[in-house]
Amino acid sequence: MRAVFVEEAVAMIPAGASILVGGFMGVGTPERLLDELVRQKKSNLTIISNDAATPGKGVGKLFDAELVSRMTATHIGLNPKAQQQMLAKQVAIDLIPQGTFAERIRAGGCGLGGVLTPTGVGTLVAEGKREIEVDGTPYLLETALRAQFALVHAFLADYLGNLSYALTARNFNPVMAMAADTVIVTAEHIVPVGVIAPDHVVTPAPLVDYLITNPNG
Repeated sequence: MRAVFVEEAVAMIPAGASILVGGFMGVGTPERLLDELVRQKKSNLTIISNDAATPGKGVGKLFDAELVSRMTATHIGLNPKAQQQMLAKQVAIDLIPQGTFAERIRAGGCGLGGVLTPTGVGTLVAEGKREIEVDGTPYLLETALRAQFALVHAFLADYLGNLSYALTARNFNPVMAMAADTVIVTAEHIVPVGVIAPDHVVTPAPLVDYLITNPNG
């Protein structure tokens, strides 16, 4: 793990990159990294995030700047700009059930090819997907989700890169930290090793590649 300034971290992300972004409607979202993506005008991005948040908040900032070309999410209903860009065919949106979304990312992090789920069998969700019967019950094969980068937000990070999260701000951050080639983290507080009790570490340091330094040190 290496500590870097936010400008340096985002400079590593090329235009056209695939990015997992933690958060749920902007809660637990790495806002500083998203702000810097906008400032550096990283375009043609493939975003994997639970939702499109709202204009001016979370992933919504990327839609404000029209930097997204494709998104995998569970809903975009609270962001009119994301909806407009989808209807104008500026952005390709893949909407999937939330449980399936989480498990596909977890599968990507665990090195699995995918997961079997009954959710979506016999609906539009099943179109183009393999259906597998197990003990007489049909399931859809949902393939694993991974990305080149994961942008993660934690409550505490120590000097080695161990992470803990605060309440519901945890959401998708831990599974996303497992499912990317490069993991970049912002944290509310950066603390000495030992401040986070071993049994409170959720994301262990070996998963973290870069930790963004805080403005106050």
